Amino acid sequence: MKDIRVLLVEDHTMTRMGLSLVLSQADGIVLAGEAEDGQEGVKKAKELLPDVILMDIGLPVIDGIEATKIIKESGVDSKILMFTSRESEDDVFASLASGADGYVMKGITPEQLQNAIKAVNDGAAWLDPAIAKIVLSNVQRQSKQTVKNGTGIAKINAYGLTDRELDVLALIVDGLTNIQIAEKLVIAKATAKAHVHSILQKLYAENRTQATITALKEGLV
Repeated sequence: MKDIRVLLVEDHTMTRMGLSLVLSQADGIVLAGEAEDGQEGVKKAKELLPDVILMDIGLPVIDGIEATKIIKESGVDSKILMFTSRESEDDVFASLASGADGYVMKGITPEQLQNAIKAVNDGAAWLDPAIAKIVLSNVQRQSKQTVKNGTGIAKINAYGLTDRELDVLALIVDGLTNIQIAEKLVIAKATAKAHVHSILQKLYAENRTQATITALKEGLV
């Protein structure tokens, strides 16, 4: 299996040096390049075509959210993992709306960071537990369209998802990859991939992270 090539976009020199060390010592991960601001990050993303971009939000020139949007709209097929100390609702939802594939806080351990990078590279959504709480809190405040059933309150499945697709969606929310979904449901990998593709289309989601947010918001899992 080839190493995961990571582009690090971080403006603080000491933080960037520390992250560079962590990534250089990680198994299965190589540091493909570094950038000190959002504009340089966009340029290097297009030049290096990394597997994963570790993106700070508070960057000079253009911030990480705008840089993420530009990279995604340019067609670069890199996964983008927001890596920041910010945990405001505005930053979280703006990051996810820009196309970010995950969101982690700077307080995580090197091992957790490596796991997050490997997860988004495999196509799984990754939300830091602190960020997941923010998302769920927002979802609970906005949840209004409900129907009662025998066990409590459930949201209307207005997206036409089949029972099997709902099973797959629940596993996507849990952060499982296509291979893990296939193993869990005892189906072929190609079948799992097809289900995921169908779910993304029905939820109008560009990636698994957006599908996760919609699933939580609409009470589908």
